[in-house]
Amino acid sequence: MQHSWAEIEHDIQYKAVETIPITIRRRFMALAGLLEIADREFQAIQDEDEKLRTEARKSVQEGKLDQVEITPDALKTYLDKKLGADGRMTEFSYQWTAKLLHKLGFVDFKDIDECISGYDDDRLSRILWGTRQGQLTRFEYLLLTGMGENFIKFHLWKNQDWFVNSYQKNLEKFRQADIAIGSYLPTNRRSAEPATQADPE
Repeated sequence: MQHSWAEIEHDIQYKAVETIPITIRRRFMALAGLLEIADREFQAIQDEDEKLRTEARKSVQEGKLDQVEITPDALKTYLDKKLGADGRMTEFSYQWTAKLLHKLGFVDFKDIDECISGYDDDRLSRILWGTRQGQLTRFEYLLLTGMGENFIKFHLWKNQDWFVNSYQKNLEKFRQADIAIGSYLPTNRRSAEPATQADPE
C-alpha cells in the first residue's frame, strides 16, 4: 500500500492543489485516511502476533500446554524442549507438521503430550533406521506409536498406498520390538466414548 501511495503521490505532486478537481481531492484525502488506518491495523496485527508468539513460548517452557494453540513457532518451541533442538529443521517443515497435527485432530500441546507420553523417540528411530533421525521424524514416530492405526487413518496422505503400506510396516516393526502401540484419538476426533490408549512400556 505504501508503494501504491507513492505512485499516486508521484502522479499529482507536480500539480497545484488548486488545479485538481474538488471531487478528486476529496477522494484522495479519503484514501489517505484509509491507508493510515490500514497501516496502523497492520502494525497492530504484527505486534499482537509477536505478543502471542512470546506468550506461547513462555507457556510451553512453563508446562502450561493446554494454553498453547498449535502453530509452527509454538511447535518448534515444544519440540526443542521435548526432543532437543535440531538446526536442520526448516520453517516450512514446522508449518507442514502443524498443519498435519490439526488434520489429525489435535487442539493444543496438552493433547499432543498425552498422545506421545511414555514413548522413547530415540528407541523408535533406532528400531526403524538403526540411528537417531531428525527431530520431526522422531516426533512423527511418536505420533504413529501413540495413535497407531488412527495416525494412518487421519493423515494427510491416508489415500496414498505407498504411505499406508510403509507406515503399517513401521507399526509392525514396533510391535516386533515389543513396543505397545496406542490408539490415541486427539480431542477433535473423539466420539462420545473416547478410545483408550495402550500403556507404553
